[in-house]
Amino acid sequence: MEIRVLSAKEMSRALDMGELIEEMKLAFQQLSADRAMMPLRKRINLPEQKAVFLAMPAALPDQKKLAVKMVSVFGKNPEIGLPLIHALMTVFDAETGTPAALMDGEVLTAKRTGAGSGAATDLLARRDSSEAAILVSGTQAKTQLEAICCVRNIKKASVFSLHYEHARRFVDEMKEGDRIPESLEAVKTPETAVSGADIICTATTSTKPVFQFRDLKPGVHVNRVGSFQPSMQEIDSETVKNALVYVDSRESALSETGDLAMPIQEGIINADHIRAELGEVVENPTLGRTTPEEITFFKSCGVAVQDVIAAGMALEKAKQHKLGQIIEL
Repeated sequence: MEIRVLSAKEMSRALDMGELIEEMKLAFQQLSADRAMMPLRKRINLPEQKAVFLAMPAALPDQKKLAVKMVSVFGKNPEIGLPLIHALMTVFDAETGTPAALMDGEVLTAKRTGAGSGAATDLLARRDSSEAAILVSGTQAKTQLEAICCVRNIKKASVFSLHYEHARRFVDEMKEGDRIPESLEAVKTPETAVSGADIICTATTSTKPVFQFRDLKPGVHVNRVGSFQPSMQEIDSETVKNALVYVDSRESALSETGDLAMPIQEGIINADHIRAELGEVVENPTLGRTTPEEITFFKSCGVAVQDVIAAGMALEKAKQHKLGQIIEL
């Protein structure tokens, strides 16, 4: 049995953000149309390590794609110089079940998460959006900024991190890349970052809101991708109450994220406050923004169909461009 192994660098080469955004729209559409097989992610909590281990399987029968991602989030790792998150992606032949590829899952996760926000931004943000706020400065920040710059003409972006030097370093690194705004700067407060923003991307593991509703301008679009547990809440309940709320999956959003669970528990909203899944907007654009002044909020927990479709794209590109190593099991 032969299997293709793709490194992080090879995954970066294989996954073009513009193409991946369109693939994400397809993945979301298939999920909302009940054309995907995807259980809720399975988790093992490891309190002593401040850690959680996740398994995320999914199948897209129409696209003949089958894969599973395994992710570990170990809270103590940064203290010993290791990444917070590790991930591996295993792809199987959808007709025979034969293992086909083993891939770096960290690049895949960052790219598909950014592409998910890119898809939401393309479907929900105002067409004249030109200013962005990025509230995180790590790997996710890079792909969030890259994705929104693919779908809107972003001329200015402000970056906030709890550690200002991290934001400064991120700005310096990004200025050497493509699709970067004319003005890209690190700021010292989240209020400064979001006050003039048309598009906001947050990707932290915060357990309390990182900005307040009063800081937002009318018509802003917010992408929230960090929270995947009920104890995590980046967005304040007042913002959620006053926004048109969109999710990748109702089931995962209502069970896995504090951004919605907490305002529901407080009695501020109920489950019906979710306007639509993003895949429903792909199918029916009238479910999206209706006026320039509306605030739109996309809450993504990250769903396995995103990983599966991204992995399928990476494998196809790898075969075309002879990327990776073929090993015999």
